Amino acid sequence: MQVASENKIGADNLGRFYTDGKVRNRREWRGLKDTLYDYWKWLGIMKILAGFIIKPRNIKAFFRYRWMANYLGVPMMVDRHTQGLRGPYLRIAHTEFDLVVADVAKLLDNLFRGDRHVGNDKEFSKKVVLEDENEMTVFMMGFPDLKGLSRETPAVYVSVLLNQHAAEHYIDTAQEFGLAGDVCPMPEAEAGVSIEDDFPVLGACAVQCNTTCDGSLMGNGVISKRLELEEGIPCFQLATPLRHREDDVQQYAANEMANCIRFIEENTGSKWDWDYYFECAKRVNESTRHRQYWLEMNKSDYPQVFGSNLALYTETNYMAICGKIPDFVEADRKITAIAEKAYQEKKMAVKEYRHRAIVWGVQSHFYFDFLIWLQNCWGIIPLTDMLSMVSTRVLCEENTPEGREKAMLDMAWLNENMIMRNRTHGGYKVLLDELFEFCEEFRADTVILWEHMACKALDGMHGQFEEKARQKGIHLIWVGHDLFDPRIISRQGVRDQVNNYMRSVMREEPLDPSLEVLNDENSW
Repeated sequence: MQVASENKIGADNLGRFYTDGKVRNRREWRGLKDTLYDYWKWLGIMKILAGFIIKPRNIKAFFRYRWMANYLGVPMMVDRHTQGLRGPYLRIAHTEFDLVVADVAKLLDNLFRGDRHVGNDKEFSKKVVLEDENEMTVFMMGFPDLKGLSRETPAVYVSVLLNQHAAEHYIDTAQEFGLAGDVCPMPEAEAGVSIEDDFPVLGACAVQCNTTCDGSLMGNGVISKRLELEEGIPCFQLATPLRHREDDVQQYAANEMANCIRFIEENTGSKWDWDYYFECAKRVNESTRHRQYWLEMNKSDYPQVFGSNLALYTETNYMAICGKIPDFVEADRKITAIAEKAYQEKKMAVKEYRHRAIVWGVQSHFYFDFLIWLQNCWGIIPLTDMLSMVSTRVLCEENTPEGREKAMLDMAWLNENMIMRNRTHGGYKVLLDELFEFCEEFRADTVILWEHMACKALDGMHGQFEEKARQKGIHLIWVGHDLFDPRIISRQGVRDQVNNYMRSVMREEPLDPSLEVLNDENSW
């Protein structure tokens, strides 16, 4: 499939923008209208950053915490995720990424406000519940007067989106203190931040969970002991069933959710508000309907919300927001309106769609713009990814005794189906069989399968993926990586795995040859 000739799409060789430094040599020319729009949005991001750093406590935090320096790379991150985009795709990306940037800025501001090292607002801190990065935040959907804040999200997860080397120091710190070197670098880095005393300290209590793997449990153990024994912040361990597709575990999961809510009430003095919960539940349902609509469009010849535009935003909206912030529903509506119009006009994001792909496995976030690289370099359209194929369940919205009982099961179900555990737990069907069912639904001819070397759940099924792909006639491109540690496999090392497959097996040439090998190891 090829798009009609138009100088706006594929007009630049995007690889020429990269330099030996951390920035690009110039901004991308997208035509007058799109360039002005992109520059206006860039100024909006600078305004968000200026509004954040102008506060004295945030300046203090910038020099207090090692990982804060990575936030200098925010504008570059957004540039990487919007490279090559024009028209509706550029507007969808900015609608999503700019909102995520603003939300993270608010998160940081709140963390530093209550932080004993920085703002030390004790009354505010009493209304804070610390959340594990790897859990759904459904247990906060009924507490309108409390703040649920994640320390790991800005210190580790967002940091590596901004700078691929951000977690290396903390990974090394954890190993120096005796933690195993073959576990997932994400929880290991989080444990390293805690060991280094580089987390803000605040909150009336904390909630951790048993997602997503043994490595996460290890990291949580280090973090919770420091919270409880040194900082006097009690922790609740939310134990979620591993067999999350089985009916016989759902009541246990609901009871665990009720215990968690009771723990928060006891430690904060706040009471669960069912009216607020159902208000949030309605927003969750609307966001789910929008996401399903986007995925339906992606099954057609003219997908609209895919790749980076789908992946990071879904994770943020689904996991961290959970209907608590109305701005995200407004963004969903705007994205749907843009996508619907583009679909009717048969718009395309790149000049040629060569392959329709499902991206599966634990994605490596130290170079998250890999998805947009696929479409710009090789014309591989990443229709959806494993972390975006989360629960489609419609939550109960009726505030009745029966509705409340159903709501507890809904919250448990959402927590069980958090973005990674809903595929890495629950048996081979959710990880293996459903992947190839999605290939049929989306008419995908290719699977990009991340092979995270420290993720035992996926690595143990390598042969089964190979066999199933052969049976189905699907091109399977393995992409090895080590998640947050690019010293093991670099950005170019990852790209080369795709390059080699496309040239040796598919016998194809790239859409944009300048992107095949990039001099970006020192860039943000």
